[in-house]
Amino acid sequence: MHAKKRVTLAAQPPDPFGELGRAAFRECLQLLGGRFEFETDSARLVRLVRLAYARLPPHRFARPAPRYRVRLVLTPPQRAARPHASEPPAVRPLAGAGLLCGAMGRANFVALSAPQRAALIVVSQDQLRYAYHIRYELLEFAVYVLAARVQRLVPLHAACIGCAGQGILLVGPSGAGKSTLVLHCLLDGLDFLAEDSVLVKPQGLLATGVANFLHLRPDALRFLEPAARVAVVRRSSLIRRRSGVEKLEIDLRRAQYRLAAAPLRIGAVVFLSARRAAHGALLSPLRKEDALRRLVASQRYAAHQPGWSVFRQQLGRLPVYELRRATHPRRAVEALRALLAAAQR
Repeated sequence: MHAKKRVTLAAQPPDPFGELGRAAFRECLQLLGGRFEFETDSARLVRLVRLAYARLPPHRFARPAPRYRVRLVLTPPQRAARPHASEPPAVRPLAGAGLLCGAMGRANFVALSAPQRAALIVVSQDQLRYAYHIRYELLEFAVYVLAARVQRLVPLHAACIGCAGQGILLVGPSGAGKSTLVLHCLLDGLDFLAEDSVLVKPQGLLATGVANFLHLRPDALRFLEPAARVAVVRRSSLIRRRSGVEKLEIDLRRAQYRLAAAPLRIGAVVFLSARRAAHGALLSPLRKEDALRRLVASQRYAAHQPGWSVFRQQLGRLPVYELRRATHPRRAVEALRALLAAAQR
């Protein structure tokens, strides 16, 4: 009985990494200011790409837009290892978009290179049942990091809505009510840029994002009329976060919502507060020092990125407010509309 040959650097087959073959599926999409080319041999993985990014407004900062390559590889399921195996699984060579790697056993990971403007995403077949996590934790991670690093954009944990090219950053921790407020902004006809991940060009404060989904707790629909509630639920699926929280994932491209057709210029920043508003105005202006302190505390990752100092300097010229909770989100939307009108003037 002949022993199975190992792939080694000393004795390689002609194409050990599978670099020479052309991918069966290619999808070219304009996202986050760049041109992304996704390639894969898996019909299931290309469907994930289309679910995430098809039918989105093509945002650009400059022409020509930078080009990126993202290769998605589906690996077969692996037989369970023997309990007392004398050695680990053999190395499996993997490649795509100019990146080479070797993986032992089951492989689910993303590798990327900003200088090469490329990413390799590897998914094992048994993990496809977690499509939501593959989409957000591997695919979106690669797309956002490449776009931010190559174009030197500041990555923010924030939502962004707008009107007539002007935008407002909505900043607040998870559970602060950003998504509920964004839903009512959409229902009121405002433009939607992103729910919780915004990339900003420091000089000029132009912002982009992916306007595909909105994630809401089911109880956030209590403010809607019954007919509107039914329509929202019909356009959504139920997903489970790693925390165990279940949310409705609403595909905003299936309805007549207004998705920002181009990057929005940030005209104001609003910090969401859990405190209830008194009888006065919902918006309270913040002093510059307090605003910058809150900004750094809420954006710990962004505060260490190359464009942060310019971004902070530019943001220091804008009005910053705290938005307290109203009895109905509609009042908060009215306050944001007034703020957008002031920014346009």
